[in-house]
Amino acid sequence: MPAKPEDLHEYISFDDPHEDRTWVFDVTFLLSNWSCIYGAGCEGVLTGPASELAQGCCSYGAHFIDADDRDSIEPYVARLTADQWQHRAKGRRGGWHTTDADGTMVTRLVDGACIFLNRPGFAGGIGCALHSAALAAGERPLDWKPDVCWQLPLRLHEHTDDHGHITSTLREWKRRDWGDGGFEFHWWCTDDSAAFVGRQPTFEYLHDEITELTGAAVYELMAAQLRKHRTKPVVLPHPAARKR
Repeated sequence: MPAKPEDLHEYISFDDPHEDRTWVFDVTFLLSNWSCIYGAGCEGVLTGPASELAQGCCSYGAHFIDADDRDSIEPYVARLTADQWQHRAKGRRGGWHTTDADGTMVTRLVDGACIFLNRPGFAGGIGCALHSAALAAGERPLDWKPDVCWQLPLRLHEHTDDHGHITSTLREWKRRDWGDGGFEFHWWCTDDSAAFVGRQPTFEYLHDEITELTGAAVYELMAAQLRKHRTKPVVLPHPAARKR
């Protein structure tokens, strides 16, 4: 009997009712109970366990998709106070973003992590200053943060065929999506059962993020199918959850 693939996932797909597009969704991940465990067991993305640093996935700074992505957070950066942002003085003095030699735009690093990351011991609390300030203002963190920061651990991949038809696949973000460096991480959250401890399915937990990527109408179509799928006698558990 052939062995089953270790990383086995189910997918659903349907055509967009308004566009020349097919949507494909990672059922196994979206029906799992993944949740962000930053500050509650997250070991970070360095080459060894580093939960005590509380860096999460912020060790390498945020890589902006383009200038629009970078510019979109400018007004929110301006709203951060010294009580909310540990490195505000450094950001105002030397800038909060830079451009690598290959043209990649990134947030500046301070002491080995993103300039917006508040470190253990900061009176305003640990974690992303933009995220915390958005919550304090009663606003959505995804509106304040670079695209890559609020999209993780979701990955939207789009392919256009020779006839112009688009296939949009929404799945979990895997190590390979970071490039070669992703395989050097000691730990990655969608690989570890420790992160599958949420109290609701991931598609509900990440409602706002998925809706931002797909639009409200497509989200509702997807959600309806996932809720039906949950009633099946056998639902494929996530590979990380199967490791328990």
